[in-house]
Amino acid sequence: MTALITGASSGIGRDMAIYLGRLGWNLILVGRNEEKLKYTASRIKTKTRIVSIDLAQSGAPQRLYKLCSDTKVDFLINNAGFGLFGEFDKTDLNSELELIDVNIKAVHILTKLFLRDFKKRNSGRILNVASSAAFMPGPLLSAYYASKAYVLRLSCAIAEELKRSGSKVSISVFCPGPVNTDFNNRAGVVFSVPPISSDYAAKYAVDGALKRKLIIIPTVKMKLCCAFAPIVPTQLLTKAVYHIQRKKLQ
Repeated sequence: MTALITGASSGIGRDMAIYLGRLGWNLILVGRNEEKLKYTASRIKTKTRIVSIDLAQSGAPQRLYKLCSDTKVDFLINNAGFGLFGEFDKTDLNSELELIDVNIKAVHILTKLFLRDFKKRNSGRILNVASSAAFMPGPLLSAYYASKAYVLRLSCAIAEELKRSGSKVSISVFCPGPVNTDFNNRAGVVFSVPPISSDYAAKYAVDGALKRKLIIIPTVKMKLCCAFAPIVPTQLLTKAVYHIQRKKLQ
């Protein structure tokens, strides 16, 4: 069996690859940094292929799909993504458009293309990495929060369609809170609450997807936050998130 993982050069994606390798999966590791991908591949004993590509570039998700057309992919993991911190009128527009290309468009395109193949075979798994941010508005990280809400709602909608059609294909969405990765360095912030480790997050997500669980949320604290977020008045929730995000300023 073969799993394709985007954003596999570091963090959760890297640790998912290492864990799946231990489980006996062959792997296609996708990321921008070829040297980091090679290092990750060197830690895996199963058959591993690396694809260095920037998913923010126009047509990149389609090129990735075509590059993998000679391989039967059984498990698609859309993990690549990043955040951008700051007030909406002050953040860089080009960086935000890149965020939308990676966090939304690449996930959308790859999910659609591989889902078509999976449905034809009536087998396969998809794991889309979102965030606990998907359950609430996110002042000071507005584009990131909105992008993860898209991933969550898209995944849930597809899951219902698969259920109604009687398909054996499964889709899962991972919604962690803070994870100790390079995410905050790229976003330009520091953690305001203690993060979970990347390897714990990776194992928890993969195990949940293999069990065909739809929404995967690690830790009791984050489960409670995500459960209560929809019933808290939007204005109050937004205010609370703003104060949490302010603490991330370096």
